[in-house]
Amino acid sequence: MVDSKTSPGISVRNLYKIFGKNPEQYVDMVKEGMTKTELNEQYGHVLGLKDINIEMPAGGIQVVMGLSGSGKSTLIRHINRLIDPTAGEVIVGDADVCKMSAGQLREFRRHETAMVFQKFALLPHRTVLDNAVYGLEVQGVSRAEQIERAQRWIDRVGLTGFERSYPNQLSGGMQQRVGLARALTNDAPILLMDEAFSALDPLIRMDMQSVLLDLQKEIRKTVVFITHDLDEALRLGDKIAILRDGEIVQQGTGQDIVLNPADDYISNFVKEVNRGRVILVETIMKPLSGDPEGMGIVTGTTLEEAAKTMTDANTAMAHVTDAGGKPVGSLDIHDVIAAMVTPVAHEEAIAAE
Repeated sequence: MVDSKTSPGISVRNLYKIFGKNPEQYVDMVKEGMTKTELNEQYGHVLGLKDINIEMPAGGIQVVMGLSGSGKSTLIRHINRLIDPTAGEVIVGDADVCKMSAGQLREFRRHETAMVFQKFALLPHRTVLDNAVYGLEVQGVSRAEQIERAQRWIDRVGLTGFERSYPNQLSGGMQQRVGLARALTNDAPILLMDEAFSALDPLIRMDMQSVLLDLQKEIRKTVVFITHDLDEALRLGDKIAILRDGEIVQQGTGQDIVLNPADDYISNFVKEVNRGRVILVETIMKPLSGDPEGMGIVTGTTLEEAAKTMTDANTAMAHVTDAGGKPVGSLDIHDVIAAMVTPVAHEEAIAAE
């Protein structure tokens, strides 16, 4: 089933957040170059976000990552205006969330956004089913429709048979599946996930990532996913924005960030990354010379996937095809393996483009 609502893009423009008694009077000072430390030491205010500009893809997963205190959770709470900005805009579709009236904002939160929290935020006195239907209850949807819609998503997240269980009878991973089912039952086009998998054990966390990716192929929500983990960001994100001290340090695709880190801060993040899971075959393919050789591997395939496919087929050569099957380049298994563990030969060319 494809979701019934078209998922909008989100534009965050020139967003500033200063915490304190009189934040508005310090915005211009920050714009003129006052640092976070200076603002705090001289005026007792805290700079949460500074000039944030992000275009979040409609129907895609935008990851915002950074260490504790970087401003990522502050940022996501501006999208449904749980936090009011000091200056700037948050455009969802063609509406500025920052200018919505109280009534408009209430409707926006009820119908356009759903949130999944790190600590699950389930109602302990409600069963799995009754947690899942909570948003529909608030909307005034009939009980029969509540159950029908909730059951579909309970089944999809793998909780069939646990409808009458209570949160304290479930593992952490199962509780987070309830939180995800509740968000999806609400049928909101925007899904906000604030460190949603951070409290889970590593294997359960990877399982939940797989659940989200599988569901996203079907539902195409506009997902904003907050994390402090680069591997998680690279696995989930269509686009990634990295924050430090309330500012964006770098944004782009996972491959952009791994191949062309903006500074030493980003370089330290990406140096231990498994490049084979990030770099795509079209990045290292060579121009075709003559007829295509070997098996075809479609663009968008990672080097790790290509290496496995070629090894399983016992072939050292392959050709890369576009989505329509047209050959666009060639691959050598030795180049694939080398690029997984050493800097890609084409990096300088990519950076220059």
